[in-house]
Amino acid sequence: MTAPLELSTRRDEDGTTVLAVAGEIDMSNAGRFGAALGEAAATAAAAAGQADAGFVVDLTAVSYLDSAGLTALLPHAPRIRIIATGILVPVLAVTGLEPVTTVVPAP
Repeated sequence: MTAPLELSTRRDEDGTTVLAVAGEIDMSNAGRFGAALGEAAATAAAAAGQADAGFVVDLTAVSYLDSAGLTALLPHAPRIRIIATGILVPVLAVTGLEPVTTVVPAP
């Protein structure tokens, strides 16, 4: 049984927009994930007053990420910092995202 996708956006104490993601990201819900990334990008841009403002994608509660989920991340790669668990860090490294974005292992 798959874990349902849960998405929430918040602002950190320093004003950074954070998209927190939980569950599994696959082709059945990658569109929703992509839309949430777009909304987080727009929120960050509005808050900072600049179109290319950065934001954080917290994947620490994600148990599965397939190629559809990775594809959703690509358009936002230059502006995002990804926080991921030890399971996802190697997956993100193999995709080639690391030279374009920051991937931070979760503590």
